[in-house]
Amino acid sequence: MASVIYFLCALTALACAFLLLRSYLRQRFRLLLWSGLCFAGLAINNMLLVLERIFLPQIDLSLFRLLSALIALLPLLYGLVWEEE
Repeated sequence: MASVIYFLCALTALACAFLLLRSYLRQRFRLLLWSGLCFAGLAINNMLLVLERIFLPQIDLSLFRLLSALIALLPLLYGLVWEEE
């Protein structure tokens, strides 16, 4: 059951990234871009979790997951702090 939940979380983050980036291409509101990039990174983070927990349980990918989460949040942080509109 846990593997299904991990996979659904990755799929949801990927869908959110797709919808946000598609909305950015239509409306050109920059916060949509930063949010879409953040969710794309979080989808990668969730895919690493699926890879670690289901396919490669003997390998510890926690450092890569933490780094991907940090990198995923940086565009959103930039957009919230330095973007003006």
